[in-house]
Amino acid sequence: MAPGGDLVGGDPVAAKAALRARHLAARLARPPAARAEAAAAVAAALLGGLGGAGTVAAHVPDETEPGHGRLPAALAGSGARVLLPVVPAQGRELAWAVADGRLVPGRFGLLEPAGPRLGPETIGTAEVVVVPALAVSRDGVRLGRGGGYYDRALAHARPDAVVVAVVFDDELLDAVPGEAHDHRVTAVVTPSGGWEIIGTPHLPHGMELP
Repeated sequence: MAPGGDLVGGDPVAAKAALRARHLAARLARPPAARAEAAAAVAAALLGGLGGAGTVAAHVPDETEPGHGRLPAALAGSGARVLLPVVPAQGRELAWAVADGRLVPGRFGLLEPAGPRLGPETIGTAEVVVVPALAVSRDGVRLGRGGGYYDRALAHARPDAVVVAVVFDDELLDAVPGEAHDHRVTAVVTPSGGWEIIGTPHLPHGMELP
């Protein structure tokens, strides 16, 4: 069983916290060269999996996250309209803005787009939603950082959107502790494994499985 399986059961909140701490520490310890290699592989896999998506909602990875330095520019290179999140000054409901190549520091030191702010419901225009994660189970349970921003955001996503999490190879696990409010992902991208469909989600018209 992959690491993480022994954390399922009992108190899911405590299990999530323990798993989150483990993976955050591992990310901090990952050598810069390994991060750069992973970023290139992740960017290529995402581009290969986008199909005919006209609008993609994504994020700007920080220096410890897979894809740092490559996304969202790589996604914009596909010709898709790319939406990026804006963390509000108050509350936990993400706003969005269209990526135009300009990034500015936002809340928590995260980079965000500089353009006009769009409402939380804007994510509903995206056929593909690329979300950050600290770990993902093979049945689609996503472990985030605990703020709940993306669970709230995904409530506005279109029902047939492909929700893809980006993680390092050792963060795709057999099992991840989950709760009723957790929104599952329908695909995962890892540096070595590429784009992998979890289950068989309905795809928007014009898109094909990679």
